[in-house]
Amino acid sequence: MERLARALIVTTVEKRTIIFDETNVPESVYILLSGIARITCRNGKGQRRTLIMVAPGMISGFPLPVRGVSYDFRCEAFTSCQIGAIDLQAFVKISLGIESIDFKRMAHNYLGRWNLIQLRSSNCTVQQRLALALLELSEDFGIRHNNGLRLSLLASHKILAELVGASRPRVTEHLSQFEQDRFIARKDRQLIVQRDRIEKFLSQA
Repeated sequence: MERLARALIVTTVEKRTIIFDETNVPESVYILLSGIARITCRNGKGQRRTLIMVAPGMISGFPLPVRGVSYDFRCEAFTSCQIGAIDLQAFVKISLGIESIDFKRMAHNYLGRWNLIQLRSSNCTVQQRLALALLELSEDFGIRHNNGLRLSLLASHKILAELVGASRPRVTEHLSQFEQDRFIARKDRQLIVQRDRIEKFLSQA
């Protein structure tokens, strides 16, 4: 604790000031020493909404980014705050005695893709949740096929419906539309996902 306290760069942040956001997240750890902060993002209508009220202690990082999707995450000072900042590598070294790259790998392996599940469970439409699920599956089970990624996993309409929390008929309807829009194709009962097209659709949505 003493080593950590000596290494902190402490600043005062006035109320309503942005502490950091997703467009410029440095390799740093932020510790709220006093005051109240909050983490916000924009919803599907573009309105900024509060997700987490932050009490003194470590400030949570943002979910891992998904290409084509931006929620404009932001950490703001809800009241006047005193913030301690420290380089991530130094923080991990002081706290755990390991390199930051090893910590990141361990954390990623342990947490897996829970952040993507949370993203799919947010205020997205069924169509957007299905697009996110297809991106997720193509990353884990995609095999390069021409200009797309062929899913080695047999993604039935039933499985996809369970992943996105929608009825099977709704998913079938959206998959048909995705085929027309050339987001996906079919070959021998397997789906071929066109990631670039889906990411462009999500960024526009």
